[in-house]
Amino acid sequence: MASSMFALLPFHQFRDTPGVRFFDITVAQSNARDLVYHDGPAISPPNNPQGYWQFYMHPHQEDNLLALWGGRTFYLVNFSWRDPFHIVRLEANRGILRIPPGTFHRSISDPQGSIVLNQAVRDEKAILEKEFRIYDSSRIPRLLQVTSAPAPLPRICA
Repeated sequence: MASSMFALLPFHQFRDTPGVRFFDITVAQSNARDLVYHDGPAISPPNNPQGYWQFYMHPHQEDNLLALWGGRTFYLVNFSWRDPFHIVRLEANRGILRIPPGTFHRSISDPQGSIVLNQAVRDEKAILEKEFRIYDSSRIPRLLQVTSAPAPLPRICA
C-alpha cells in the first residue's frame, strides 16, 4: 500500500486587532498534542556515535507540525514515494507540515532553536514507546543509500 506524500497545509487567520492576529490551526482528527522545544541548533534524533543519521518513524501516528518560533529543516524518507527523499523547510507561522505514518524523519533547528507544536493523529494501535523508536541509517542499507552523497539530490520544498 503506497503512503500518501507529505503536505504543507495552510491555516486560517480569522481576526485582526491592532498588533494582534488570531489563527485557527486546528488539525481535524488530531487526538494528541506535543510541544517540542529545541535549544539551539539541535538535531532530533541525534546522529549515532559514528556520525550516521538517525530517524524517527511512526507506524501508527501522523505528525502535523507547526513551527511557533524559529525554524526547522526536516529530512523525510518514504520508500513508497516516487522520489523517496525530501528536504522540507518549516518556518514559524508559515504552514503545517503533515508527515504520514511510515515516513522516516529527522530535523535540525535553526541556530537560535525552535518551538514546534505537533497536532498528532494516533490510531488505536499507537504505543508511545514504539512510535518514538529511533532508526539508525547505518543499520538500514536502503535508508543509508537514499540519504548518502551518491543518492540523487532531494527536492526542497518551502
